Amino acid sequence: MLRIVFSRDDVARTRVAPGADPLWELVLSLHLLRRPSLDPVLAGWRGGVREGLRGHAEMRSFYAINPSNGYFPDFLTPHDGIHGLDAGLDAIRSTPKRRIHHELSLIDSPPSGLARGEVPAVVQLTDAMKRYQEIAITPYLPQIRTAVEADRARRARTMLDSGAEGLLTGLHPGIQWGGGVLEVSNYPTSRELRLDGRGLLLVPSFFCCGAAITLVDPTLPPVLVYPVDRLGGLASRASGGALAALVGRTRAQVLEVVGDGALTSEVARRLGISPAAASQHTTVLRNAGLLLSQRDRNTVRHMVTPLGRALLNPS
Repeated sequence: MLRIVFSRDDVARTRVAPGADPLWELVLSLHLLRRPSLDPVLAGWRGGVREGLRGHAEMRSFYAINPSNGYFPDFLTPHDGIHGLDAGLDAIRSTPKRRIHHELSLIDSPPSGLARGEVPAVVQLTDAMKRYQEIAITPYLPQIRTAVEADRARRARTMLDSGAEGLLTGLHPGIQWGGGVLEVSNYPTSRELRLDGRGLLLVPSFFCCGAAITLVDPTLPPVLVYPVDRLGGLASRASGGALAALVGRTRAQVLEVVGDGALTSEVARRLGISPAAASQHTTVLRNAGLLLSQRDRNTVRHMVTPLGRALLNPS
């Protein structure tokens, strides 16, 4: 069991990350890829990713320090990852050699150059991670972002209705809140993390499976990565489907990422397009009766209409 001990200040400083952390998603997806599973939600994703990775020998160092179960190094998921993949990979490349050596000493048979923190080996590792991202994550980003944003919208409503205490109480069935302590019941080891006024960053994750997870080193900025509802999963939408054929791939993705509601800037961020392009696509969808848009001063919030939902979920 994991026990996270809060002070009064910590409750006030608890917050939900602005989106999935790309490095946590990258590492946790690799763990899922390497475990045997009959999960139909991920079946198509597994097959496609394994085929895409076939013959990529440069992945060996990344695989070697990421066992499918148990400990993996904290330096692979730096706090800077919340600012994007490139910022996170830069942080990995800047990790002190002493820390890399210490964390990899807890792994069986790590690559020798990497274990010594040699710069070429660390660069090779981050290059492999970026290549893995391109194969295993990038093609599925719209579905991943939709699931994560739907979770964030639900957490936002909980915060408005019940405050931080309500957020912590309803975080996940395997997580219990009471007496200033957050308990993760099915955590693989027994440990206690004291926040000591630092607050807790809650990070929603598509690829987190089962128990929520945190960093091993208690001196690092406290995070708790927790699983979100995967909604329709990955396999059924990866190819775009009939909706993309009807309205175009990007506009189909706009409908998906709007979910329970999104600002134009949020649509742009989730899809990696410019705000001007997002505004153009939402205008076309609104004129077609697939979106409703409400202006509040300088922002516009979009919602999917019943017709739009029927197109997203034709069954």
